[in-house]
Amino acid sequence: MVRTILLVLVAILVLVGLYVGAAWFGLFGEYEHAGDPTATAIPPDVVAGRARAQQRAAASITMAPTKAILFGDLHVHTTFSTDAFARSLTMLGGDGAHPVADACDYARFCSALDFWSINDHAEASTPRRWRETKETLRACNALADPADPDVVAYLGWEWSQVGILPQDHYGHKNVIFRDLGDDQVPPRAIGAAGPATDALRGDAVRPHPALPFLDLPNRQRYYNFAEFMAEISEVPVCPEGVPSNELPPDCYESAVDPGTLFEKLEQQGFDTIVIPHGNTWGYYSPPGISWDKQLTAAQNDPTKQILLEVMSGHGNSEEYRDWRAGYELEDGSLVCPAPTDDYLPSCWQAGEIIRARCLEAGESEAECETRAVEARDNASWMGQAGHLTVPGAEAEDWLDAGQCRDCFLPAFNYRPGGSSQYALAISNFDEPEPKRFRFGFIASSDNHTARPGTGYKEVSRKNSTDTTGAPSEAWRQRLRGERQAPEPRSVRRERAEALSLGLRALEGERQAAFFLTGGLAAVHADSRDREAVWDAMKRKEVYGTSGDRILLWFHLLNAERADGSFGAIPMGGEAALGAAPRFEVRAVGAFHQKKGCPDYSVRAVGPERLEWLCQGECFNPSDRRKLITRIEVIRIRPQTSPDEPVVGLIEDPWRVFQCAPSEAGCVVQFDDPDFAAAGRDTAYYVRAIEEPSDAINADPLRCEYDESGNCVRVRPCYGDYRLPDEEECLAEIEQRAWSSPIYVDWSG
Repeated sequence: MVRTILLVLVAILVLVGLYVGAAWFGLFGEYEHAGDPTATAIPPDVVAGRARAQQRAAASITMAPTKAILFGDLHVHTTFSTDAFARSLTMLGGDGAHPVADACDYARFCSALDFWSINDHAEASTPRRWRETKETLRACNALADPADPDVVAYLGWEWSQVGILPQDHYGHKNVIFRDLGDDQVPPRAIGAAGPATDALRGDAVRPHPALPFLDLPNRQRYYNFAEFMAEISEVPVCPEGVPSNELPPDCYESAVDPGTLFEKLEQQGFDTIVIPHGNTWGYYSPPGISWDKQLTAAQNDPTKQILLEVMSGHGNSEEYRDWRAGYELEDGSLVCPAPTDDYLPSCWQAGEIIRARCLEAGESEAECETRAVEARDNASWMGQAGHLTVPGAEAEDWLDAGQCRDCFLPAFNYRPGGSSQYALAISNFDEPEPKRFRFGFIASSDNHTARPGTGYKEVSRKNSTDTTGAPSEAWRQRLRGERQAPEPRSVRRERAEALSLGLRALEGERQAAFFLTGGLAAVHADSRDREAVWDAMKRKEVYGTSGDRILLWFHLLNAERADGSFGAIPMGGEAALGAAPRFEVRAVGAFHQKKGCPDYSVRAVGPERLEWLCQGECFNPSDRRKLITRIEVIRIRPQTSPDEPVVGLIEDPWRVFQCAPSEAGCVVQFDDPDFAAAGRDTAYYVRAIEEPSDAINADPLRCEYDESGNCVRVRPCYGDYRLPDEEECLAEIEQRAWSSPIYVDWSG
């Protein structure tokens, strides 16, 4: 009997050992497919009703538009992106897989968009994922009449470049294509070489084999993540020096900089739009970055890179400020700037944290000052990973360091040199004719749970934004690694150490408080079909909103035509004038939302899936509109010489027009009496501002201030277990729309 029991125990141990061994080596992983969209389109009468509501709004401000305003999201990730897959795991509070098909259903039945694009990180792409993405998008589009579709889905990817030093950093860009046929799109996505490739494809994000055993009820998704990463590693790197259109389809292709990316896109020969985004987002961008190095013939293609994402769920990138997180010296090193009344550099706060600890340890003021200076230098040296040089520092210790205190919903660790306003203010003088960026402005979500257009309602913080975090203190400690003691001296670290940590080297815990529901792209299109939306984007007749579906028209009224007559041109246009330009703005607020979801969504998707996918809340407009309270005009006069200071060229706001309280909207006309006297090219764009309303994470740090206005204590809107899921972290903001600029050149 005893022998039998022992044999059974040995057999059990052997089986357990075999299971553990098989799990350890990733034998249980399953491939997660792109999925199949719900096979139902939005009823035609619902789509027609939207058009009628827009026509009534236009009529209320005596507008007779010849084009429809359509709303979309051109920045959407699914769990075909490495970071999106990671955040979908329960160890980060995720709620499971979000495949490409979910994005199609969400755009149709939750956010009710007119168009959207898929933009999974190219660095995580494989031949199978690229093929399935195309197939699922085709299925999504095939559900409606292509001449009058309910929603249009575009194919694309994100090129996610990161540099450790400012001179090596170009940032992230979305690449989208007009068509969907195999002979109309590239055979593979093109990733970014360098740290982003290493972070999204390499060992730094590969799940540890022990993870499934720490979360046994959800172990299968960890196995699947291991399978996800294994498939990436099996794709060979494309040979160098071969034109993109001649490469084999089953290899991983990358571009080291924007110039190389544009060259490869040109070799492929397809109709393409490239959209930079997140350019002020200091989560991954080193201090001291600026647009300047991209405004060259080698690094810019103005025929492809025509739109700019002003805002996303990762924050606003519009506004310029005349301070920096760090200054770059000739040898490439970074210097920590002193704080100002409106900005506290993170590197400076590193010194203050060390100073306080040093004094508490009983050291002299002179010694503690020496250590504070050393800490600033160490933090500057590490750039975006500077927080790693302060052992044991918590998110609260940094107060509001690194943040733009007076910007609208600013991106985390703000980098003003990457702002949209700075991009429009600079010029490149390498050639006799100055080069300038002439972007159209859009906004989008940058959502990582296959949820395009999440800004329609400010609900469900941990599903409608990218806010995420550990579900318990135990998981927090596992994710952070061994807790360091709060030493009274900073640590000098090598940059290679940060690179080896991948995404874990960044301030993920503090960043989680800054995620928003995101913005929307709007186009003035001749019709609803794919070609019309694409043509509007190519014309730059587009604008962005912070999430609300504000209706906005902006025209230059006295543009000179080729025949010598004068007429109106819309936002995104260009004109040459020798006299004062005259403009008109018309804006109507977004609809107030009703609770719940419309009947057609419930019928198509079913209440159970709708509750999971949309959190039971859909775009569900009432017949009441929000008020437009004012129109703000921004005037930017680009540099006319290389050494002309940028700060004086950006006038924000240049003019402000208060609007009478009316649901009918607001109409404003104005001219620029200074234009002729100044005799220089000028860009104008407008913001239409809505009445205040609540928004998720709009006050991410919840600062407490002293009598001098300094932030002395923070209560971050944590993404982890320290805030309950039902806590929305709401604060009041003024939702807005940003027009594309109108570029008026001096011709006198």
